[in-house]
Amino acid sequence: MNGKPIRAVSIIGCGFVADLYMRSLAAHPDVAVTQAFDRDPARLAAFCAHWKVTPADTLERFLGNLPVGSLVLNLTNPGSHFEITRTCLEAGHHVYSEKPLAMAMDDARALHDLAASKGLLLASAPCSVLGETAQTLAKAVRDEVCGPVRLIYAELDDGFIPQAPYKGWKSPSGAPWPAEDEFAVGCTLEHAGYYLTWLIGMFGTVRRVIAASAETLPDKSTTGTPDFSTATLFFENGITARLTCSIVAPHDHRIRMFGDKGVLQVKQAWDNSAPVRFHRRFVLRRRLMEHPIGKSIRLGRATHPKVDRWGAAAMNFALGPVEMLDALTEGRACRLSAEFALHLNEVTLAIQNAGDSAGVQDMTTRCDPLTPMPWAS
Repeated sequence: MNGKPIRAVSIIGCGFVADLYMRSLAAHPDVAVTQAFDRDPARLAAFCAHWKVTPADTLERFLGNLPVGSLVLNLTNPGSHFEITRTCLEAGHHVYSEKPLAMAMDDARALHDLAASKGLLLASAPCSVLGETAQTLAKAVRDEVCGPVRLIYAELDDGFIPQAPYKGWKSPSGAPWPAEDEFAVGCTLEHAGYYLTWLIGMFGTVRRVIAASAETLPDKSTTGTPDFSTATLFFENGITARLTCSIVAPHDHRIRMFGDKGVLQVKQAWDNSAPVRFHRRFVLRRRLMEHPIGKSIRLGRATHPKVDRWGAAAMNFALGPVEMLDALTEGRACRLSAEFALHLNEVTLAIQNAGDSAGVQDMTTRCDPLTPMPWAS
């Protein structure tokens, strides 16, 4: 631990994703999970027994056990995010919430304003924007490795999920994959943030969204939510990007940045160590093309603790909470600010709720690009 003092976090919500956080927190020996709460006593008992965490049998007791100014991880189902985060903020605690921050913008704004009024940190997942791959890509953009970026394509297609054997997907502590929540919330709110955070982190505010969404699979176990969306994002700084999400099209998690010299590409959104490659553009026999074998772009220095692949992801889910703890310890602004979370929420909801009629939507929130991690500057 190199003499680092132990820093504490507590968890509300002990479902499938909580195990991913516990695996990630294990890579940070200076962070300890002091207690956990879940409204399902059986789920709480199984989680705490597996991870050797102290259970709190009520939310009131959970909050009462915490010193003011503690960091709480809100890992409940999305429909509970607003109420749980509000309760924790009102009790005087910093909150890191799983995505989305809230299911409605009025609620997200209320959380933002409450945190500001109390001088508390508020952030939301995903935090892979702080990971090695995203930071390497961002540095390559700053260094104009592909020349000035002119256009971006980002894909978050997960395959035909309703036909996947998801009923057999279980976390290490035995929690089933929350299919009903996943289908009810929809792939846009669940997944768009993985690339939206990268893009907003690099380029700042999205000023306008032109989007469409649709439910193309009416026979899912839970229906009524789009399972496909596509959006064109117009950033304040002039960058234009297209983002697509679905649980219908074959798995494709590429992000490609097209510049004057060629293409920067990442193929795996959910891997903190996924390679960043530059495919230079050249002319061969009067044909313009990109080199099929990209040059690997590396930072060449130590970055952050890595987590082995489990299921579909090789991501350190603790990078966000650790960034909040570091900001509190160092007395500085948190990279994952409440303004960043609020803007991410507005852009995501604009895409999710676009349907076939919303069309052009001007954003009302804004945020600055993220400060690079020290090892990526």
